[in-house]
Amino acid sequence: MKQSTRFISLATACVVILAASVSASCAAEKKKEKRARPRTLVELNRDLIELTRRTLPSVVNISAVKNIAADAPMMRFRIPDQKQPDAPRKRSSIGSGVIIDARGYIITNNHVIKNTKGIEVTLSDKRVFKCTVVGADPATDIAVIRIADPAPKDLPVAVIGDSDAIRVGEIVIAIGNPFGFAQTVTMGIVSATGRQNIGLASYENFIQTDAAINPGNSGGALVNVDGVLVGINTAIFSRSGGSIGIGFAIPAKMVKQVMSELISSGRVVRGWLGVYIQDVTKDIADSIGFARKGGAMVSDIMKGSPAEGSGVAVGDIIVSVNGGEIRDVDQLRKLIAALKPDSVITLGVFRGGKTSEVKIKIGAMPDEPQRADTRKTEADDELGMAVRDVDEALAYKYKVADGRGVVIVAVKAGSPAGKAGLIEGDLIKEVDQRPVGTAAAYRSVLATLKTRTKVLLLVKRQGMNKFVVINRGPEE
Repeated sequence: MKQSTRFISLATACVVILAASVSASCAAEKKKEKRARPRTLVELNRDLIELTRRTLPSVVNISAVKNIAADAPMMRFRIPDQKQPDAPRKRSSIGSGVIIDARGYIITNNHVIKNTKGIEVTLSDKRVFKCTVVGADPATDIAVIRIADPAPKDLPVAVIGDSDAIRVGEIVIAIGNPFGFAQTVTMGIVSATGRQNIGLASYENFIQTDAAINPGNSGGALVNVDGVLVGINTAIFSRSGGSIGIGFAIPAKMVKQVMSELISSGRVVRGWLGVYIQDVTKDIADSIGFARKGGAMVSDIMKGSPAEGSGVAVGDIIVSVNGGEIRDVDQLRKLIAALKPDSVITLGVFRGGKTSEVKIKIGAMPDEPQRADTRKTEADDELGMAVRDVDEALAYKYKVADGRGVVIVAVKAGSPAGKAGLIEGDLIKEVDQRPVGTAAAYRSVLATLKTRTKVLLLVKRQGMNKFVVINRGPEE
């Protein structure tokens, strides 16, 4: 009995020793884990510091004098449902730029240097240089400036990366000069890629990030953890004017393409078909027996364009370009714009229940006409609105599927047109029951109605026609 008791005691002791050993081992592992975590954070922090040290010098502060509107501060804003005052004023413009070539070329935003004089850049080491504008592309909001000769030989140059490789969730760092605070660095992640239809440029493919960017960050760098440039910070979405975690950057791939053309020729030449296109909705597809997904439907053809007489017809659905499938209107616009003028392509078009091929020679897209906010028309004095011929950019911007008419690009608050309920983007098809296909025709008809107090317009909005009477006489 005593021997049995000894065995039990021995066994109990072994269990206790084993448990103590396991407990000690677990405690050691926990201590090791606790020690490892701080080291990992320290290493990450050191990497970020080193990354910032390497990339920050290539970002410059841009200052100039420019005439701007009160609603165009140092950063481009996308402020929904909020009209800003438009009284012009002069002030020092502060933005950002990135040195991308040892010869002194600097990439920035078009809206930063537009209408400027006396451009200067300040480097991180406080050196100041005068700059000249090499070229600008309003369609993408990209511009290139250059340090005036002789440029210094020791300029820090950013490395341009592959923006196509970035993924949602990737860590990124924004560098710029928000509110004039030079060389400010913020960190976040890539929130989304391929953002379109924001209304900031004609060609959009933005990277969305929650890295804090604010007024003055325009033209600054968005870099990844490898320290390479993946985007140029361009705009924020905000109701208050400050960062709320939704910022947009132009991807480096687009920047590189536009930059090379601006440096070589001072302008960007884009391919052009000259068709008005719209996405194929389910109702449209069902009504014409189109069983495929994607494509872009031709709603009209511009006179004198490459598409006129090419075999492309209104109602065609463009399903491919040179064998590559077309997903939607945005893809087709970007693809055609990237083609060289005079190149011949093959369009796959769906018509009458079957697909056929049409060969067409690409033209050069006409230069964009002057914006409505910098040009007045005769119509401004008459009814209080500015109108323009419908071109490809306006058709895309305002979702105009019918090219017959003139599009309203601005309405003055409190004017007869404004009181009648007309808004930017409305398509005017008739004046006094007379068709108006161009802005010149619109003004011509309007000139015959000078003695009329009330003017009858046929307006198309969101696909529907309606008659609108504008009263330019005293209020009744």
